[in-house]
Amino acid sequence: MSTSDAVPAPADTVHVEPSLDLGGAMDRRGFAWAVFEWARNPYYILIVIYLFPVYFGGVIGQDLIASGALEGLDPDSIQKAANAEGQAKIASIVKTAGFVAALTAPFLGAALDKGGRRKPLLAVFLGVLAIMSFMLWFAKADGSGLSIAQTMGVLVIAAVAYTYSEVTHNSMLNVNGRAASLPAISGLGLALGNLAGALLLAFIVFAFAMPALIQWPFETPLFGIDVEAGEHYRLAGPLCAVWLVLFSIYFFMRSEDGGTRGASWVKAGKSGARSLLNTFLKARDNINILKYLGARMLYADGMQALLALGGVYIGLYLQWNLVELAAYAILASIFAFGGGIVGGWLDGLVGPKRALMIEILGMIATLTFQLSITPDAVLFGLFPGFTIWDGPIFNTLSDVVYLCTAAFIAVTATASISSSRSMLVHLAPAQRVGEFFGLYAIAGTVTVWLGPLLVELFTQWSGDQRIGMSAIGLLFILGLIVLTTVHSPHHPAVDED
Repeated sequence: MSTSDAVPAPADTVHVEPSLDLGGAMDRRGFAWAVFEWARNPYYILIVIYLFPVYFGGVIGQDLIASGALEGLDPDSIQKAANAEGQAKIASIVKTAGFVAALTAPFLGAALDKGGRRKPLLAVFLGVLAIMSFMLWFAKADGSGLSIAQTMGVLVIAAVAYTYSEVTHNSMLNVNGRAASLPAISGLGLALGNLAGALLLAFIVFAFAMPALIQWPFETPLFGIDVEAGEHYRLAGPLCAVWLVLFSIYFFMRSEDGGTRGASWVKAGKSGARSLLNTFLKARDNINILKYLGARMLYADGMQALLALGGVYIGLYLQWNLVELAAYAILASIFAFGGGIVGGWLDGLVGPKRALMIEILGMIATLTFQLSITPDAVLFGLFPGFTIWDGPIFNTLSDVVYLCTAAFIAVTATASISSSRSMLVHLAPAQRVGEFFGLYAIAGTVTVWLGPLLVELFTQWSGDQRIGMSAIGLLFILGLIVLTTVHSPHHPAVDED
């Protein structure tokens, strides 16, 4: 970035520079930064991945059936077409939000380095996210509340606000911890976010789903929640909204802002756009980093699509109830906690490039195995399914086998995040690491719409959920191919001190 691009600050402004005495993950500021993900990430886990998409996809499918468009088909074909429509519409929501984020989030990220105080801006994004999340309570299956189109709009706005909050929060990382501790602080945030999501899932299961299913640990669902009407799914929205507001307070009170008091956001936006262009031009000096970022755009988009659409796939295709979905999510969260450790260990053992290749291959293998499971068989029909017990959850071979895959996808996906960051440190010149981490962040948003778009198109074309989800494998394979062309040095290109 040239000095001519800098935004002139008023004489009385104070820019907060990273302090030399910043601590680690358990320091006041580092811990506050991580707690933010404890507050916000349950929205992604409950609303984007596991609970609400399953409910809303079912509502979309039932609306299609009620329209009479599927008349004349046999019952199995009707249900299959309804499920495919639900999955395609959910993919469309993720795709639309990804388009908006791809067009705008990079400019937001560039402006943040030059703009004013970040906490007020972040509070706006979180306010929008909380309001949209709370509104999901009114997405009633009978159509008496929000319509399907209105609910889709609410989810798109919430997804964009979530992405903006992520970009803003990430920009504050380096002012809330010393450089050597940033991976630990980032990892702590990821772990806390997964733990918070698991706790909220467990609450919904034991307070509402289990009482309705087996009258335990309470005879009836608490607070008069009507499980038959899907109220426990819709309640996830208000719960995440309240959780977000409540636990964000500590972050706003104890974390460092890092912005410039009094700086103009309008000037910052213009200067940031120029700086973004200059960053891309300078990045062309290192073809290996460009190839790596291209590979990351592909495999990371596949991973995000797999996470975002995996819940609705198993909820509609395998017909899992909320208890089964929650058990899958909690198991995945537990193993995701250890995924970062596995990634770090594998990086040290074989280097980040080989580690990434192993992790991507692991995600491809897991996805292939998951798609081989049907309600009636495992491994593309090689092993016929059978009933294990007559209980209310996981009563078939297919259910149990698919549940076990949660561990593999959680470990490989989380480890790939750790290895991806390490790979960039290996490739980037020491004096330009910050610049290339900016490009790294942009690479995570530019094509975030591609995976959901492919799933939507493949699902609508085939009318089959499994074929739709198989499109994600193409992104993994293409990302892996590009990654093999990247030359990676043996040691990180950073100074030891």
